[in-house]
Amino acid sequence: MVRAADRAERPARTSVWLEGKAPRGGSARGGQPSSLDRDRITEVTVRLLDAEGLAKFSMRRLAAELNVTAMSVYWYVDTKDDLLELALDAVFGELELPDPESGEDWRDQLRALAVGYRGLLVRHPWVSPLVGTFLNIGPHSMAFSLRVQEVVRNTGLSLRRQSGAISAVFQWVYGFGTIEGHFVQRCASAGMTQDEYFHQAMNTFSGHPQFAENYESAAGLMEARGGDTVEEMRERDFSVAFELVVAGIETMVAREALREAGG
Repeated sequence: MVRAADRAERPARTSVWLEGKAPRGGSARGGQPSSLDRDRITEVTVRLLDAEGLAKFSMRRLAAELNVTAMSVYWYVDTKDDLLELALDAVFGELELPDPESGEDWRDQLRALAVGYRGLLVRHPWVSPLVGTFLNIGPHSMAFSLRVQEVVRNTGLSLRRQSGAISAVFQWVYGFGTIEGHFVQRCASAGMTQDEYFHQAMNTFSGHPQFAENYESAAGLMEARGGDTVEEMRERDFSVAFELVVAGIETMVAREALREAGG
């Protein structure tokens, strides 16, 4: 266990995965509960973050949920940030990763990865701020990253353009899933369904004369894209956006092939 004074004095660590020591856990030590280990603590952390959000999470709240003292938790993790990083990697373990050697078309595999990542961000809204906070080099995060690289490699893009393609797909999905997750969370906090919240907002918006022109334009776009519910409209938007990204990759591959052929 690291004393609080030691935690305050030492410089910030870049990642719990680079701490250079084996995870603590397994058998009880120093009077710690025998049922407590790092995996158990991480599991409960994820559950609390899902239920109460990142802002309300604390080591004291976690300890209360585990029915132990806060100091007991520090036998297994040095800092709150370490625990958040462990929780972040744990939820990446929920993703089903396609086999790049299966012969399945890269487009279908890329879609599966994009859909999975989007779902992760929506199920766990606290993930999006943490993705930009930590290095994400835990085993599950690295497995996801490696699989993304392998699938993008199968597109036929040159090596120097593959990183850009990964950014185009997954930074877009990050933005899409983050906004969707926050909207779902906001609706739940308001005690309303997504459709109820959306229609209430649109009705309020349409009632203001200064927004009339914008409302008509927005209403036309929504009618054109189809869908009777918020989820249906969102699915259509996601599918079209994915098709646009794929079309861009295909165009780039064709352009590179033409250049190589001297055309």
